Amino acid sequence: MTAHHIRYELDADGIGVITIDRPEKRNAMTYAMLGRFIGLVGEAGADDRVRVLIITGSGGAFCAGTDLADLATIPGETRGVRGRADEGEKWWPIVQCPKPVIGAIDGAAFGMGAEFTSQCDVRIISDRSRFAWNFAHRGLVPDTGAGSWLLPRLIGPHRALRLLYSGAVLEAAEAQAIGYAAEVVAPEAVMETAMAEARRYLASSPFSLKRMKDLVWRGLERDVSEHMAAHVEALSACFKSADHKEGVAAFLERRPAVFTGR
Repeated sequence: MTAHHIRYELDADGIGVITIDRPEKRNAMTYAMLGRFIGLVGEAGADDRVRVLIITGSGGAFCAGTDLADLATIPGETRGVRGRADEGEKWWPIVQCPKPVIGAIDGAAFGMGAEFTSQCDVRIISDRSRFAWNFAHRGLVPDTGAGSWLLPRLIGPHRALRLLYSGAVLEAAEAQAIGYAAEVVAPEAVMETAMAEARRYLASSPFSLKRMKDLVWRGLERDVSEHMAAHVEALSACFKSADHKEGVAAFLERRPAVFTGR
């Protein structure tokens, strides 16, 4: 059951696509699906062939959240949480992935689905996309912690709290207006637009992108002195990298760079 509900493809250019594919349930996640999803994000992150990762859903929905029928099979008073607090790959697998991750979002992204969109680096959405952090309606807090930590940093505490308190739906137009979505397109253009966005990143050094992502996301939790220490370390590593040598040579020789990520 699980294998065909989470699909993974990698094209010749190094663009990986993970598709949540359970349209009859609006791509709601079971425990088994979540385990495979987290595993595939980790595998893509560790695969040198992958340059950019796209996460999407099938059938006109991104992910309607946790399958509550599956969740109800384990009583709440005995149900464990996903992992220890320090196991970031279980809570924020998309943030932990060292590759650029684009969310190609069409339709509903509710609950866990909304949480996963917050973890994406860039969000390309359709004009019928709808987001809801509706955990308060189920007596919960945001289940990955993204809604309570990442979302306020993306859209501001007051907007985030309003969405969290009410469980209200964030429509596509407002998502773009407040900067949550990078681009809003017709449903049939979501994947094409996300692929075009991904191809823009292929001209960049994987060595650089990995360190940029780490500096930006980790920078949200550091003070300036800690950030600058990490910045100096990253910049020094870049100066010594093969990608930097290739980038300079390509510029001087007026040709496209051929990066290896080293």
